[in-house]
Amino acid sequence: MNQPPIEHILEAALLAAGRPLSLDKMRELFDEGLQPGNDDLRKALAKLKKHYSSRAIELREVASGWRLQVREAYTPWVSRLWEERPQRYSRALLETLALVAYRQPITRGEIEDIRGVAVSSQIVKTLLEREWVRIVGHRDVPGRPAMYATTRQFLDYFNLRSLNELPPLAAIRDLDDMAPELSLHDEGVDAAADLD
Repeated sequence: MNQPPIEHILEAALLAAGRPLSLDKMRELFDEGLQPGNDDLRKALAKLKKHYSSRAIELREVASGWRLQVREAYTPWVSRLWEERPQRYSRALLETLALVAYRQPITRGEIEDIRGVAVSSQIVKTLLEREWVRIVGHRDVPGRPAMYATTRQFLDYFNLRSLNELPPLAAIRDLDDMAPELSLHDEGVDAAADLD
């Protein structure tokens, strides 16, 4: 049996996987001795990316590898396939996540000092359950508080390859200005307050 083009094999695997695939994982799709090198895989991925450039689906590189996903412009229509509404997060949770992302590794006490209010255990629990943050160690001070940092799942969820792709702090608008985009209008904040 003749082997189909590499990009066809990768396209099928990315579609079937439902999660990002690293170059190493893609290489495992091929028999030993016939495994393409990273350059060949990247060329095939570039062909796929070009193929999808004017389509509703895009090939996107994230921290964990490559994935096929629906372009953001089509979210209003595609989201109707699911009855459940997307999770809405409180301002406190988003502020906490932003502090972890920009100041990691950071302790809960340091977050509280910056925010000026206590961080509820429910916020930390939610971030850990979503696997957006993890404990990376303990500060060498009395009480040995846990230090938090973001994870690959955080990067994947927010379509980032690395923390370097976070916008510079100076470019970030006030969270109040972003509220409509984040669905944090009054009822969203009230509904999300349960997560605090």
